[in-house]
Amino acid sequence: MVTVRVPATTANLGPGFDTFGCALALYDTLTFQEQPEGLTFTGVEPAYQNPENLAVVSYQAVMHHLGLPMPGLHLSIKTGIPICRGLGSSAALIVAGAAAANAAHGSPLSREELLGICNDIEGHPDNLAPAIFGGLVVSFVEQGRPVIARYSLHPSIRFTALIPDYQLSTHKAREALPKQVPFADAVFNVSHAAVLLKALEEGDARRISLTLHDRLHQPYRRVLIPGFDEAEELSRRCGCVAFCISGAGPTLLCLSTDPAAEEALSRGVSALPGHWECLHMAVDHEGMVVTQK
Repeated sequence: MVTVRVPATTANLGPGFDTFGCALALYDTLTFQEQPEGLTFTGVEPAYQNPENLAVVSYQAVMHHLGLPMPGLHLSIKTGIPICRGLGSSAALIVAGAAAANAAHGSPLSREELLGICNDIEGHPDNLAPAIFGGLVVSFVEQGRPVIARYSLHPSIRFTALIPDYQLSTHKAREALPKQVPFADAVFNVSHAAVLLKALEEGDARRISLTLHDRLHQPYRRVLIPGFDEAEELSRRCGCVAFCISGAGPTLLCLSTDPAAEEALSRGVSALPGHWECLHMAVDHEGMVVTQK
């Protein structure tokens, strides 16, 4: 029996579209038990009790990579990461299944190799990489294989997620993006992303505020998130240094360096239209954690 704990992840962080990702201390915990045949589930909604469950898909992908037959499987999930909210719920399932299959058969694959297998399923490594390695990770794909770099985050940086009570599929969020963008917008993102990494490392609130902005995805996705404008104004009033969409949304992420900003967000979130949860999260520096009995 193998248990895998996987952190939530936030992708993009403003200008780092499809490349930046950070692991957050909110977790899914999945337990896998091989059995002679069949798929059985505990703690899984009926719609996901099938071979298309992403944790099952990635388990099978690792078994295939190892040249082993797919066994029967019992899967138990304790869900902490909201589904379809832009916090890496799909990536968490994929990472858990791959890590469990690897551990159940002697752990022959490195984390880097597991990332490659997971990326073949997910199609982009921005959530997968921090889910596996923890912390702040920048990634891209070259010749079909993920390439990553890990960066440090200053301990003064605080993350608060504003999570609405509605879902937004990644597919719909990607459909909102243009096929082409102005050259000036591309330059804007490249320059801001480069300086942002250093600002996050040093905890430089002024430079984080100046650089955590985007022209490639947020202008097109904000209209898909009712309450976006009000949440952005709340973040500003509360003294946060930056505000962005978490992944494809609809969760919105506030960055601060002052505990008072977190407290103000907690008090002010009830004024937003609809129903929002305000969740303060530390950075997860471990990534996936695998235990075996």
